[in-house]
Amino acid sequence: MTIAIGCDHAGIELKKEILSLLQELHLECIDYGTDGPQSVDYPDFGEKVSEAVSAGKIEKGILICGTGIGMSIVANKFPGVRASLCNELFTAKMSRLHNDANILVLGGRIVGKDLAKEIVKTWVSTPFEGERHRRRLDKISHIEGRLQKHGICKS
Repeated sequence: MTIAIGCDHAGIELKKEILSLLQELHLECIDYGTDGPQSVDYPDFGEKVSEAVSAGKIEKGILICGTGIGMSIVANKFPGVRASLCNELFTAKMSRLHNDANILVLGGRIVGKDLAKEIVKTWVSTPFEGERHRRRLDKISHIEGRLQKHGICKS
């Protein structure tokens, strides 16, 4: 599995920790930035990761900003992206089991590094349960397609 990762300045320290963890887990990672502490705009980095996942170039992504809220908003604008903001282990597990989330979002100013590492481990190791949940995801995809068809949402 290849994971795209991106952050803004508020997520840079946590991103370094997560990159190290992904390497320990023998997961390939593509870093979309940012790489320094200078102030940047989170949509620029959220867009890069989300576009790669939406286009099917990358299977999964991880985004980090101060609270995770901004990155979540950006990511979920992209067709086929199911980004989930997770600040604890239960939502990390459920976002994969029931929602087949393909982007994990973390709040760099909210979640400590040790908890964030456990969230990432849980998220990358939890499979999608399928079955009744597939029907619900298909409904979301249908809504997305209908919005695109009517020009409300463009891909």
